[in-house]
Formats: sequence, C-alpha cells, structure tokens
Amino acid sequence: MTRLKDLMDEKTALSETEITGITCDSRQVKPGFLFVCIHGAAMDGHAFAKQAEAAGAAVIVAERDTGASNQILVADTHAAYADLCAKWFGEPAKSLKLLGVTGTNGKTSVTYMLKAILEKAGHKVGLIGTIQNMIGDEVIAAHNTTPNAYELNSLFALMKAKGCTYVIMEVSSHALDQCRVYHLDFEAAMFTNLTQDHLDYHLTMENYLQAKKRLFSMCRTAVINADDPYAGQLMQGLSCRIVTYSATGEATYTARDIRYKPASVEYTFTGREEAKIHVNTGGRFTVYNSLCAAACAREIGIPLHAVSEAFAAMHGVKGRAEAVPTGRDFTVIIDYAHTPDGLQNILCTFKECKKNRLIVLFGCGGDRDKTKRPLMGKIAAQYADFAIVTSDNPRSENPSAIIEDIVAGMKDTKTPYQVIENRVEAIHYALSIAEKDDIIVLAGKGHETYQILNTGTIHLDEREVVAEALKEQGSENND
Repeated sequence: MTRLKDLMDEKTALSETEITGITCDSRQVKPGFLFVCIHGAAMDGHAFAKQAEAAGAAVIVAERDTGASNQILVADTHAAYADLCAKWFGEPAKSLKLLGVTGTNGKTSVTYMLKAILEKAGHKVGLIGTIQNMIGDEVIAAHNTTPNAYELNSLFALMKAKGCTYVIMEVSSHALDQCRVYHLDFEAAMFTNLTQDHLDYHLTMENYLQAKKRLFSMCRTAVINADDPYAGQLMQGLSCRIVTYSATGEATYTARDIRYKPASVEYTFTGREEAKIHVNTGGRFTVYNSLCAAACAREIGIPLHAVSEAFAAMHGVKGRAEAVPTGRDFTVIIDYAHTPDGLQNILCTFKECKKNRLIVLFGCGGDRDKTKRPLMGKIAAQYADFAIVTSDNPRSENPSAIIEDIVAGMKDTKTPYQVIENRVEAIHYALSIAEKDDIIVLAGKGHETYQILNTGTIHLDEREVVAEALKEQGSENND
C-alpha cells in the first residue's frame, strides 16, 4: 500500500491517504489516483481538477487554488510530477548509469553509436529516443523524443528489472524546460550542436540554449562540441567536469586525417590514446556524431578497441542518411533532416560525392517555427541541382501556405524546382525523372512511418512509397 506520505514530504491532513495511481491526464483518473495539474502549451490541467475529483481522485496537486476539496499546492507541478513518478516506481534511475545527449541534430545517431559501443564492451543497455525505445534488442514504441515523467520512470523500472547497467537517452529542450528529467543524475551529458529549431516554443535562440544548458547542471561530466558557435556560452558557469571534442582544432578529443567516402568516413581519433576509426555512414556530421560517442565512451572508461570495433560493425541508423535499395542506376537516400542545418549537412555530404544530379525532396512541418521555412528553401536551392517542394507534417496548417513560405526563399535562385503538395505523388515524380547516377534525397520524414494532416494521421512509409513507385515504373517499362 502506498500512501501520500511515501511520495511527498509535505505534512498535510492528506498524508495518510492511500494512492492507487498517478496521472496528469484527467481522462485516466480512477478512484484513489493522485492527479497532478500540468499547464501545457495547449491545455492547463488546473481546468480539469474538478473533473478529476469527480472521477475519484484522492489528491489533487496544483500550483493554484482549483476549488477542489483535496488539493495540495506546490510551487511547480512539472517538477512535482517528475518527483512523484520517480518515487512511485521506487526511483529506479538511481540504480542505472544514465548518459544524456542534447542538441538540435545528431542526438539519435549518437545514442545508437553509444549503445553499440557499450554492448561491444559487454554491457546490457537501455535506449530512450526519437525512433524507438530499446532494452537490449527488445523494441518498445516511442511517442516523444523524451517521454513524460511517468513513462520515463516506468521505462527505467523495466530496464532495471531486465538487467541494464547503462541507459542512453536523447534529452530534448522541451523535456528539460518541462522538468521531465527533473532530479536525474547523469554520468555524462553530451552536446552535439545548436541551430535554429523549435522557436515556436522557445521564441529565441537564447531561451533554446538555456533550456539545453539545464542538462549540464545534472551531470558529472559534460562532453561538448568545441566547434559549435554556442559551445562557449554553454560551458560558461558549469560546475561539472568538462571535456571537448573537435574535428577542426584543439580539444580533449579530436579527429585528425579525416577521409570522406560516399558511404563512410575514416579518421584518427586522438585523446589519451590514438586509434583509426571507420564508420559506415558518410558525411561530416558522421565525424562529429562518432567523435561525440567515442569521447563519452572514453570518459566512462570504455576501452578504445571496443569503440573502434563497434563503429566498424555498425550499419547506420534508420532514417539517418539511409540508402534505400532500388536495383536501379540511381541512389535514393532517406534522412530526417528537418532543420536548416540538418538539410545543409545532408546535401553537402552528397554534393561532394555525386556523379550526376543531386535532387532533394522536402517540406516543413506545420504548427512549428515558420521562420526556418524560407531558410530551408534557400539551402535546398543553394546545394541541390533540382528541388521538389512538398508536404512534411502540415498538421492543422494549410499545406499550400507552408509551401509558399518555403518557396519565398527560392525566388532569387536559378535552381529549378517543382511544387507537388502530395508527398506520395512527389516521391513518384522524383523517381520518374531520375537519371543514371542521380542522388535523390528524401528529407524530413526519416524514421517516421506516418504523416500528420489536418484530417488526422495517415500511414506513410517512404520506403514503401519508393518500392511502389519503382514497381510501377517497371510495369510501364514492360508495356
């Protein structure tokens, strides 16, 4: 039996109340539940306190008076919810070694690289991130980059029960701002980069940076990309141990003698020891992602041979510079690039190794930062030989209005482009115009197998669309 006093230190008349569950969703309240009023971007849980009480909530935790007879007031319900959920599950994170990755781009790749390294060194590893959550080879569906506090602690409890020693997690700026990782203690935290994204939420780059910076007040060692323009501001005032990595200059860990190939990179990793590194994914961003993972691994005591062996055995991450089998004389790449920096990185990578045209197909998400749309249009026109502007996840916005914002950044360029609003039709078109040795980059969706429209969410797996388009083309050629 769990009583309120087991979960909260506050002395109150409700301390002996039996608690049968915890939620911040009034629709999930059952008799005996503790309901926490969370204020979000769209809704405020305080407005549902009376509804939760009527459904049988034993205790209401709120920041202000809700009129409920069984409420307890706290300064910050986001922080309180994280603390309550941790205690509800027996604070499982304290038995795990946590490694956190934050940054605009590269988080997913770094977590998968670190997982491979740790497993090569003999550890059982949990992974929490954008594509999926994992316990060893077991896959658990992911709904957010960083889950809410209840789901997060339930995952920690499961990972502890199944024998994990390490948990690697992507830590989003939203999660940090909303205290989803409140009171967690990270062995190491990594910073990949900071470029424009999520300004619909954070409003300014300074706010965005400060949200990211919170992670480094919760770790023992900070692993920082010294080549990022925001590195100096991020490191300022940190009390933890700081190590840096760089592909261009001096740092604790560096990449020297970098050699780029179409589908891989090689370099000499330097630190306390040196080793030759080979990674089976192309691009400058792969150097940075692997450097970050390797630096963190060395800081937590993983042998350098395990690092190099793990990289050599890896075969990429779904939706990250993923080559789609076509059986044709052109190449199709699927990548999650959905920010200006991400799009520029993937296009630069393939521009360097193209033998014919570089074609990019992309869009921008609706109900998100509008200012990056013309920037992405300009980048597509600058680096690609031909662009196809289409829909990404338009959500509640009119797709044509989003496309207009993108095209505004392409007006003054000479790069030819085509607008095809329907993404499936756009992919079919891209493959229909493909010539020998073309590289077609499908940017924005990556690992996602759905598209969010104003009418709801539909299934859309670009791998399936490519296969269908190629089959149709084969049928046409046989006619």
